[in-house]
Amino acid sequence: MQITVDMNRCESHGQCVFAAPEIFSFDDDYLVYEATPSDGLLDKAQKAAAVCPVRAITVLPAAS
Repeated sequence: MQITVDMNRCESHGQCVFAAPEIFSFDDDYLVYEATPSDGLLDKAQKAAAVCPVRAITVLPAAS
């Protein structure tokens, strides 16, 4: 899968960090994330995207 975060939209609410700490975290005041996590984390990635209050997270399936 491929994850992108629109950092221009992200307001660092941190809901993604709570939903998927294996993928998202904060480094000082900045959001950092794994752009290509394992497909086993797809459910958590989708939940993180769904709970983002500004819809800054996009999750795309792995290329076939």
